[in-house]
Formats: sequence, structure tokens, C-alpha cells
Amino acid sequence: MTRDAADPKRQIIAGMHSVRSALKHGDGAVRELWVEQGRRDRRINELVALAKEIGAQVHRVAPEVLETLAGGINHQGVAASSVVPAAGDEKALRSLLIGLREPPFLLILDGVQDPHNLGACLRSAEGAGVHGVIAPKDRSCGLSPTACKVASGAAELVPFFQVTNLARILDWLRRESGIWLLGTAGEAGTSFFGADLTGPLGIVMGGEEKGLRRLTRERCDSLAKLPMAGKIESLNIAVAAGICLYEAVRQRTAAGAG
Repeated sequence: MTRDAADPKRQIIAGMHSVRSALKHGDGAVRELWVEQGRRDRRINELVALAKEIGAQVHRVAPEVLETLAGGINHQGVAASSVVPAAGDEKALRSLLIGLREPPFLLILDGVQDPHNLGACLRSAEGAGVHGVIAPKDRSCGLSPTACKVASGAAELVPFFQVTNLARILDWLRRESGIWLLGTAGEAGTSFFGADLTGPLGIVMGGEEKGLRRLTRERCDSLAKLPMAGKIESLNIAVAAGICLYEAVRQRTAAGAG
């Protein structure tokens, strides 16, 4: 996935899975589809049909055109032009929470800077039924083409919010929305698997190197850690997020809350 040089708000998606996800879940963001001339197999025909359903233009082009569009990505005979998903702001976050009819379930990422990790976190969050992912605007990556590619369609499905002042938003989540904020920290005395993850919940996770920042840590209601039986001190943030989210899913499902 690469930026469209003619329009920085658009991206070029390449590859069967990525293009299919964008066509099915992109809310009409795909405007053009390019397929390799002569390719009319079942998967290509499905993509063409999906593109026509949403009114996207379909172009049949030579393989070298796809190579140029894809910018080195394995295009598998197909590429598309799509609008880059936009992050929501504080106002959009408040509107989301007001409209929920079930206990909020949020993932809060404090300083994730690798777009591959953000994309993987978004994918896990969407699969776990998270209502929204929150990150600060400073010292964090946003919805880049790389993050969207790794998310494999989740960037278009799970609401992503970038906020100016994360500490202020955490205060608001606790005091006005009644959301329990559970931070992850390796030095915590409580195991994450022993924490109560039912009810209104925000799982707060730090960045790749420094973990939770001080102001973020101070605003968590409690801290917990993933037990490490081996010699490695910590897990990759995306792996840890997946484990934490699905432990919450297990508990919330058992409690009838999710």
C-alpha cells in the first residue's frame, strides 16, 4: 500500500486480500480498481463485481501498469485507489460513547510509533469487538498506508481516535463516562488474568520502548502485567494487545456483557 502521489488523501492498495477488504468494508472509499488484462478467474470476477456495486471505475491494464501502481508490493493482479481512513477527534469519541447501548470496551495506546504495530493492534481490536481505539496525536503514528495494510480492513471498521491531550481524555473517561482504566506495566503486582475485565473498560498500553508515560500511568485506576515465564522481559505491543483484548473478551462473554 502506497500514497497516491496525485492526492495525499488517497492510497494505492494492492493484493487480493487488501483490495477485497477495502471493497467490502471501506464504506465506498474505493474509487478505482485496476485488474490485470486477461485475468477473469473467480477471485478477480468477485472483486470486479464488488467494485461495480459501489460505483468504482474498473480498468483492465497491462502487468507493468500494476507494477508501477503497487510500488513493489505483490499486487497479485489487482490494485485499487482508496481514501485514507480519517481519525476521529475528541468530539467524535464523545459522540460514540454517548450512543453506545452496552458497556464501553476501549483500547488506549500511549505512544505506539511503529505503523506495523498499530495496524496489528487495530486488527485485534476489531476482531475482539472493541468500540474504539484511542491514541495521542504527539509521539504516536496515525492511520498511514502501512498501518492500514497491516490492519487488513480493520482500519475502516474500528473507530480510531487521535486526541490532543490524552491525560485529559483519560480523566474524562474515568470521571464522566465511568470507564475503568486498566494499565499494563511489567512491574505491576497483579496478573492481567486476575483482573476484572467486565463492565465499562479501557485497556491502556504503552509504547514500544518506554511503556506508559507518567501522566498516563497516574490516571489508570489499576495496573496489571502479563506474566512472563521465560527470560524475555516483555512482549511486542501488538502481541500483548491481542492477548489482553481476548482475555477481556473471554471474561465479558462469560459475564454476558459482550
